[in-house]
Amino acid sequence: MDKRNKINKTTESNETQGEAQIIKTDRQTLKRGQLASILIKPAVTEKAGTLNELNQYVFVVERGANKITIAKAIEAFYGVKPIAVNIINMPGKKVTRGRIKGQRPAWKKAIVTLPAGKSIAIYEGV
Repeated sequence: MDKRNKINKTTESNETQGEAQIIKTDRQTLKRGQLASILIKPAVTEKAGTLNELNQYVFVVERGANKITIAKAIEAFYGVKPIAVNIINMPGKKVTRGRIKGQRPAWKKAIVTLPAGKSIAIYEGV
């Protein structure tokens, strides 16, 4: 009986360690793979510059991204957990080149609010 209990305890601890390793690798793949594709680029505009004074940062994000994934991506890449994330769907503009009419693709913009005293070094050197 004692040997069986020891065997069961060791297999249980191995299973929990295995689950912990799986969770750890999932987080790493999210950081490198899926989260990397969510943030496309920071938006460098005059309005984004004025929002920096209010501790808000503007990013162009993937069309399928939601507030939760954007917050996770900001936390993973910049190490700051945002207070709020606002999302704006920007429609593509209609464009005319000569007689040819077309439309630019639509895109999504995220305005990320950080806690007081925290900042992201995005616009340095621009």
